[in-house]
Amino acid sequence: MPITLPALPYAENALEPHISARTISFHYGKHHQAYVTNLNKLIAGTDMDAMSLEQIIHASAGDSSKLGIFNNAAQVWNHTFYWHSMQPGGGGKPDATLLKKIEEDFGSFELFSEQFKNAGATQFGSGWAWLVADKSGKLAIRKTPNAELPLTAGETPLLTMDVWEHAYYLDYQNARPTYMDTFLAKLANWSFAAENLKAVGKKKAA
Repeated sequence: MPITLPALPYAENALEPHISARTISFHYGKHHQAYVTNLNKLIAGTDMDAMSLEQIIHASAGDSSKLGIFNNAAQVWNHTFYWHSMQPGGGGKPDATLLKKIEEDFGSFELFSEQFKNAGATQFGSGWAWLVADKSGKLAIRKTPNAELPLTAGETPLLTMDVWEHAYYLDYQNARPTYMDTFLAKLANWSFAAENLKAVGKKKAA
């Protein structure tokens, strides 16, 4: 079955005024769609044609001969995860359980926020900032260039912030720090992150 473009979890204008419908239209409708289209062309007629998106990512990671497949597959996954990492009326602090875990592993929510934004600010060029659960279950911050993602290192993403310029340039121009401040203050979907953390706990208990 071909890889398909997942539906957005909200309307294109739902994140306004923080992210405009124009940005979502280009980012989702053009960039995300292009990764889906290119991936399907690259895997057509190969053994990856019948794989899930995550299977394709793992099968192509680290293989220079499959770099195009990996880049497009990972970007399909990354963008889908990013859309769910935001919500209308989001931002602020997470619920008590996730907040307690963040405070335990980072010292405070404020220290987490500083480190998360620093990861986005110091990612040279295009890439991503991530809140993850590492292999031990401890929360950590990662930054990845281009299409790279924590899945290939065996870590579980909880939340991501896209710092490719097309994620924010129409709305914030070159002010990446303002976009990152807004992401945490007004957009972050902490319920999504909390559900991803619960899933980590269930896997460890199984």
